[in-house]
Amino acid sequence: MLTDTQVDAFITDGFVKVDQAFPREVADAGRAFLWRETGCDPDDPATWTQPVIRLNGYGDEPFRQAATAPALLEAFDQLVGPDRWVPRKGIGTFPIRFPSSQAPGDDGWHIDASFPGDDDPTDYFRWRINVRSKGRALLMLFLFSDITAADAPTRIRVGSHLRLPKVLSPYGESGVPMPDLLDAYAATADLPQAEATGRAGDVYLCHPFLVHAAQPHRGRTPRFLAQPPLELREPCVLERSDGVYSPLEQSIRLGLTEAR
Repeated sequence: MLTDTQVDAFITDGFVKVDQAFPREVADAGRAFLWRETGCDPDDPATWTQPVIRLNGYGDEPFRQAATAPALLEAFDQLVGPDRWVPRKGIGTFPIRFPSSQAPGDDGWHIDASFPGDDDPTDYFRWRINVRSKGRALLMLFLFSDITAADAPTRIRVGSHLRLPKVLSPYGESGVPMPDLLDAYAATADLPQAEATGRAGDVYLCHPFLVHAAQPHRGRTPRFLAQPPLELREPCVLERSDGVYSPLEQSIRLGLTEAR
């Protein structure tokens, strides 16, 4: 289980790292599967011709095992609340990053969208976010390879999730498309930055409003990571009659009330 200190860090910093949330051998099996899906040869860097290859989600055994790891299921209950999240049967999407001199083209600061609007639901870049985080409980980063500072770890602006609720609130239930918040992302540039480094089997559980970004791969070993959402059964409730709020809800309420 997460400690009280870890839960408090999720509320204030916007993320918590679960060390060895799933076994390394599961990560190794998943990585071997993903190598085959890329069409690249792990022993021949000449076949690594793109800075990033994106693969969709998978429900095969190593990914099912990672998604249902007991440590994560307990953490979901602690951070989101029992019966408030949708169980996963697998994980994805996988942005697999390779050492490259080419710009990846997807390394801008952002938060991930959660639900389609009334316009084209197939255009993910017009998907929306609202202050009750409809559709998304967490952003999760599953490490399927060891990731050092040189291996394109996800960049995180610590505490940025607390600045977004006031930005999102005026948009109401309909929310706002992800690209329309560029000014809000830029306004978090003064915050401390962390990087999602760690060992294969580690998982970062991130607040859905956490501002984050990819970066170029400057190392030698390709980076294998999944970044699936944990879905919410119902949007967060920000006014509960019993006053009992999940840490996810507490953090949104904190962002709505504090000057930052």
